[in-house]
This record gives sequence, structure tokens and C-alpha cells, in this order.
Amino acid sequence: MIPFSSRLDWDLPRNRLSEALAARRAAGARVLDLTESNPTRAGFEYPEALLEALADRRALRYDPAPAGLAAARAAVPDSPRVLLTASTSEAYAYLFKLLADPGDEILAPRPSYPLFEFLARLESLRVAQYPLRYDHGWMVDFARLEEAATPRARAVVVVNPNNPTGSFLKREEFERLEDFCAARGLAIISDEVFSAYAFGPDPLRVETLAGARRALTFCLGGLSKSCGLPQMKLAWIAAAGPEPLRRAAFERLELIADTYLSVGTPVQWALPKLLEAGAAVREQIARRTAGNLARLRAAIGPESPLRVLEVEGGWYATVQAPRVLAEEDWALALLEEDGVLVQPGFFFDFESEAYLVVSLLTEPRAFEEGVRRLVRRASALAD
Repeated sequence: MIPFSSRLDWDLPRNRLSEALAARRAAGARVLDLTESNPTRAGFEYPEALLEALADRRALRYDPAPAGLAAARAAVPDSPRVLLTASTSEAYAYLFKLLADPGDEILAPRPSYPLFEFLARLESLRVAQYPLRYDHGWMVDFARLEEAATPRARAVVVVNPNNPTGSFLKREEFERLEDFCAARGLAIISDEVFSAYAFGPDPLRVETLAGARRALTFCLGGLSKSCGLPQMKLAWIAAAGPEPLRRAAFERLELIADTYLSVGTPVQWALPKLLEAGAAVREQIARRTAGNLARLRAAIGPESPLRVLEVEGGWYATVQAPRVLAEEDWALALLEEDGVLVQPGFFFDFESEAYLVVSLLTEPRAFEEGVRRLVRRASALAD
């Protein structure tokens, strides 16, 4: 018997929704996909300058720099101490290596993107969840966070704005979180990949934790979301917090990065121009997501059995459906009877039912028609 690592001992059976989707696509039936998360497949116009940026002859020379080329790191906005990675997933892996030993715990929000469990498991760590509670908006449940923080906890992950709830951390929450982590010796990992996509200003909001002072803090960003360029494979970690601690952490991060040297030279030399030209894609995405959110709210009025939860930013929106069906049955009915693909809330670890998550990145006509069918299905079930 081949002794595979227990870190990969995952039971990942296909769920009913994925099986139904595969069958529908195999039959050639149309699917209105309200789950699209890949901007390169969402119909945006990508300027030629993005390709031209990769034609830098300096990319033909290899001068490895563990933290990334100085010119590339200098292009990352508002980040004096930055280390480049190939993706935010790799950034998490580096930080988990830096902060924790096997068997330690990472505190992660719930609901949120279902990635942390896999990344932590690959580092032989455990994820302990703390909930976000909803009351006309999402907020950290600090009482439950304190309960979740065992002596094995090493870091608190926040996603700002969160995926899929679209909720930003507020200033009062940030101050309380800093106090909590500083008192317990916990680091903060702030995933800020969607921070450029806020639906309007809010003076109470914290758009970045880069100004953290009391707790060791790492802010994550990258080209995938900020410029709609997941294929370019470049992200970054910006370190903040008490200077001696930050310096020691950064030295160790450089050692980890020097072991892998994963970031390609061409994308590093191209980064300043990619950020500049990528602004045009970011503007398109911002218009698309804001427009689709307006369409969603217009379609689901006060008389509808559905409810759109408050969302402050990001690429997703959450719709609360009546509990006449379980979430999976809602998603299956919409797919099999209406040709509409949505994600059930349990994909993101919502604590209760029934929630459906839709992507605001979807092409507007498909989004509008898909939402119309969703409203029609909900009205029929409510009668």
C-alpha cells in the first residue's frame, strides 16, 4: 500500500447539484450560470497594454529575489513592506508555515469562502470557525470568537470585504480585534482581494488593515481580483504591526519564499504596467457588479418571498429564500426546472437556511433572466 499523507485523506463525493449540472451540460441544455467567478470568462474587454506589458526584455534574465523584485514590490500601492507570492492561496500557505506548528489552529470566519479548511489541512493545521452574525448587516460575533480561541490558536483570518457576504470590517470591530489579538499573541491575516469593489463610501468602514499597530498583521492582495487577471499569478503580502515583530516575521517569510521562488520573472517586471492597464478592467467589473446588484434589488421587491441581504462590496450577493425547501433542493429545482445555476448557502458554511449565493460578475442579460426565473420559482412555491 502506498503511504499517502493523511493531509490528503479527504472524502469529496460529488454532490447532487454537481451531478445534475454535469448531466444538464452533457445533454446540451442551456444553463444560466449565476455562479461565474472567472472574470476572463465574463465578457470584459481586456486592453492590449496588458499583453504589451509582458514584452519586457528584462524578463529573459533570472535574478532571484525571495521577497520579489524591488521594482515590482514598489508598484504595490500603500505597502512599504511587501512580499510577492504566486497567489493568495500560496500567501496563506506561507503565513500558516510562519505562524503555526502542526496541530495548531487558525480562526476563520463563517460564512466565508470554503478554502481555509483545505489550505490549513495541507499544513497539518486545524480551522476553528467564528461566526459572523446578521442584523441589517454582517458583524463579527466577538463572544463566539473568544470561545473559539483555544490555546492552540495562532491567527485570526478576516476577509475584508468577506466572500460571499460582502461585509467590511468596521472601525470599532477593527479596534476590538486588534486588542483581542494583541492580548493573546495572535496574528491577523486580512484578505483584502475584493477591497476595490465597495458599493459606495462608508466612514465607519475599514478598507485595509495595513495601518495595524498593536497586533502582527498581514494584508493580502493580488492581480486576480484587483485587475481581473487570475491567469497572471501574482499576489502579495503586506506586513504591519509592532516593528520588531514585523521585522522578524518578514525575515522568516523571506526564508520561506526563498525555498520556493515561485513568482515568475515576466509578471514581476510587468506588474507596474499591469496595475496601470488593469484599472480599465477593474472599472468594468465595478460597473458590472454594481449594475447587477441594482437589478437584483429591483427584481426582488418588498412583496417578494425572497430577500436580498445587505452587501457592501465584492462580487457576490446573498438571497434569503423561504424555508419551503432546503437549500440544496432550492438549487436543484432552479437548475433542473428553470435552467438557473446558483450556489446554496451551505457551500459557504451559513449557519442556517435557506440562503442562495449569486455572482454579480455574471453577464447582465443572463443575470437578469436568471434572477427573473428565480423570482418566478419563489413566487410559485410561496403560493
